[in-house]
Amino acid sequence: MSCKRKETTVVVSQECIAQNIYSMWIQTQEIASAAVPGQFISLYTKDGSKLLPRPISICEIDKKKKQLRIVYRVTGADTGTEQFSRLTSGDGIDILGPLGNGFPLEAGTGKKAFLIGGGIGVPPMLELAKQLDADKQIIMGYRSEQFLADEFDQYGTLYVATEDGCAGTKGNVMDAIEENHLEADIIYACGPAPMLRAIKRFAEEKNIVCYISMEERMACGIGACLACVCRSKEVDSHSNVHNKRVCKDGPVFLSTEVEI
Repeated sequence: MSCKRKETTVVVSQECIAQNIYSMWIQTQEIASAAVPGQFISLYTKDGSKLLPRPISICEIDKKKKQLRIVYRVTGADTGTEQFSRLTSGDGIDILGPLGNGFPLEAGTGKKAFLIGGGIGVPPMLELAKQLDADKQIIMGYRSEQFLADEFDQYGTLYVATEDGCAGTKGNVMDAIEENHLEADIIYACGPAPMLRAIKRFAEEKNIVCYISMEERMACGIGACLACVCRSKEVDSHSNVHNKRVCKDGPVFLSTEVEI
């Protein structure tokens, strides 16, 4: 469970690494020291008309320097993410975190593991790739332009899938797994719902333990508003229905816990 706090932090650096994709390092006081792979932070804009913070996955954690890296997509003009993209070194930004539950590292120790990311679900897999002590097969899926792929390469065997076939396997991550005849004992994945649905089905057919990080629109980010619920197998103790809060109970779930 996360030990969240709100901090006024400072931007260390920021750069555009692909079309509409930005990488930002943030200097924290305590949040980086408490963060684990798979968690996220909520960032606040300085625009009074945008009251709710924007949840963004943690890409990298530097506990020694107390810094966090986020890699995010700008979703449109005059959005919260567009405002974040204008920040430069030395600018202040308020964040809340670390939030949610991360990936269970101990579950994959010593095993043959799939680390699967798709689209903006790619960034949170990087810190997992760094920390997970396993035989890592890293499968990253993109529409076209790749980002972070070269950084994954040093932590395991990298396979890339692109929808337009510009790199790696033409198709999606499941096509890359099939084309390369890959096998695993455990799966960690983050990405859009159709991808996670296919991975969940694959894991059930192969009887593989599978952890998925779900991408949902969030409002409060702390489990109070129930805006980001997903359907669960068991009754949630908070709402007494078959729902789980992605921000509070997740974003990482055992795939058998939830319906996608």
